[in-house]
Amino acid sequence: MFEDDEPAAPGIPLCNSAHLVEGGMAVPFDVRYGGQTCTAFAVRYRGEPVAYLNRCTHVAMELDARPGRVFDDSGRWLLCQVHGAAYEPATGACAGGPCRGGLVKIQLSERAGVVRWHTAYNLQPAEF
Repeated sequence: MFEDDEPAAPGIPLCNSAHLVEGGMAVPFDVRYGGQTCTAFAVRYRGEPVAYLNRCTHVAMELDARPGRVFDDSGRWLLCQVHGAAYEPATGACAGGPCRGGLVKIQLSERAGVVRWHTAYNLQPAEF
């Protein structure tokens, strides 16, 4: 089977690949997580798209006090703008500050210039 003959990639289209700039602004999207509508975000880190629920593990509030700004000034850490909790962008693991565990990761895939997010048993589209 040739690559062009493959079926469409599964998952929910999120954005064009070009919208995720290394260490740049996050692309927000809404999800249903555990029965609640929540905001999530996608960013690019070390060339790969990654996504997480936009919820600090220290206090359940969004990381980006300034919309779309989830990286620290160096572009190395995901940072809660209110509490200073820092997270590893590749894994969501706590890297320092007052976090209580890691961020909830959302599976992404990227193909043919489109980034897609994938559902899980407790993670569905917001309109689901």
